[in-house]
Amino acid sequence: MDFFTMQEKPNRVLIKVSGEALAGKVGFGLDNDKIARIASDISILYKMDIEICLVIGGGNILRGSELSSVGFVRTTADYMGMIATIINALALQNAIEKSNIVCRVLSSIPITAVCEPYIKRRAVRHMEKKRIVIFAAGTGNPFFSTDTAAVLRAIETDCNILIKATQVDGVYSSDPKKNSNAERFKKVSYDELLSKNLKVMDAAAIALAKDNNIPIMVCKLDEILNVINGNGLYTLIKN
Repeated sequence: MDFFTMQEKPNRVLIKVSGEALAGKVGFGLDNDKIARIASDISILYKMDIEICLVIGGGNILRGSELSSVGFVRTTADYMGMIATIINALALQNAIEKSNIVCRVLSSIPITAVCEPYIKRRAVRHMEKKRIVIFAAGTGNPFFSTDTAAVLRAIETDCNILIKATQVDGVYSSDPKKNSNAERFKKVSYDELLSKNLKVMDAAAIALAKDNNIPIMVCKLDEILNVINGNGLYTLIKN
């Protein structure tokens, strides 16, 4: 029996979407068809009376860690990466609102001309009013990943679960793209994730999730609807 059939369906979910997912097969920039597909799935979830918030990465435009490796000051590079997430958030907001669903972008870096500054109470109030919320610019601080930002925002807004949407259908014992014999875990604890060095999220994000007992579900981006409905493959990370 899966996570969703053992309890009531979560009424508030945070979905972490990588920036690469918005690039589709192109691998860089924004793919309109891919963004439209993501927005369509989100609109279906919305109609299931689930309160939705998202954290978007920026890897399809640039990564701060990659810039720092070629000579950029790390703090500058990370802020550039945060701005990339704002671009992605605005693109996804635009696609979602084509379905006549109200969507708000809240940024950890204030850019009031295009989005709202992140304030916890404001974010929660938007969701209570049945608006989709996209959190942009990570935590607003250098040296922290968008995975850490996703866990932090899920805790702050009292989400029932964090869904990390990836290119694989769960957490494996090793890279399934390189090892055909890699084992997919149905469930795994935070401690096992860290001790086995299963690199699905950075250690800071996992430690924060563990301390606050927020369950994390890892699944393919295209399988979110199936997973929410009790089908599909995934890995559940919890105590």
